[in-house]
Amino acid sequence: MDKLTLVIMAAGIGSRYGGLKQMDPVGPNGEIIIDYSLYDAWRAGIKQVVFIIRPELEQVFKEKIGFEAEKHFEVSYVFQEIDSGLPPGFKVPASREKPWGTGQAVMLCQPVISSNFLVLNADDFYGYEAIKKLADYMRQTKDEPSYYNYALVAYRLGNTLSEHGQVARGICRVSPDGYLLDLRERTRVQKFPDGIKYTEDGQTWQALSPDDLASMNIFGLTPSIFPELETRFKSFLADPETDLSKAEFYIPEVAGALSREKKAKIRVLTTEERWFGVTYQQDRSVVKTSLYQLIKEGKYPEKLWPQDRPKRFSSR
Repeated sequence: MDKLTLVIMAAGIGSRYGGLKQMDPVGPNGEIIIDYSLYDAWRAGIKQVVFIIRPELEQVFKEKIGFEAEKHFEVSYVFQEIDSGLPPGFKVPASREKPWGTGQAVMLCQPVISSNFLVLNADDFYGYEAIKKLADYMRQTKDEPSYYNYALVAYRLGNTLSEHGQVARGICRVSPDGYLLDLRERTRVQKFPDGIKYTEDGQTWQALSPDDLASMNIFGLTPSIFPELETRFKSFLADPETDLSKAEFYIPEVAGALSREKKAKIRVLTTEERWFGVTYQQDRSVVKTSLYQLIKEGKYPEKLWPQDRPKRFSSR
């Protein structure tokens, strides 16, 4: 399968970060993290890109990201809103303030995707090796009659944490032959002097190992995921245990459920690449330093694309 699509989830506003972190410059010529993901995807031979954004960000997103991307890819846009893709008759609670999470975001892409695809976060740096491995795997895979064939890239948990607060991480349990057995989204993971821990209720903390494998929302999927997302989104909304004022419908939770139910085989690809991302304002300086080091090591050119292009931002 030669055609492959990259889906970038960029609808988050970045409430903990305090601004539109997807558009914050981190590179020497004002590049943002999305630029590096796009560049790595381009090097991996991907030609189609779908951006998931909020409608109110459309113009600024196109000016700062989309128009440049259109020089190198076939680009589509999907808008994620609080009332997008809801089942008939469902009413959004008045207390609900934001959309329903990554599962809803990917579900909304069905009209513009007909091929296998990669999905990743806009504000995470994954590295070329991770994107290339996943792209190569998804090009040669297809669903079997008795199960779906998906993949994800997992990173060592100890290399994915912020020094400045809690983060969400999908913790993987993997079989000896490299397939996902279970995946649980832990929404409050934090590094402490005595180790890494997570909490579900804000009171009871449980230990995690720095060697645990963490899914960082970089998945390889086939179009078979769309009906599964639609069905499970309806169940999520109808579940009396769901707190409709703030609960989110997560892609890792769906992947974990499909794996547990034996409906999908999910290959876990590991990488030695360094993951880094921006959750808090203080993370930005770490990302900038890391990128400059990668440029110094020759992993990335100072100017990403082959042709000269104007500075869009000051990186200072």
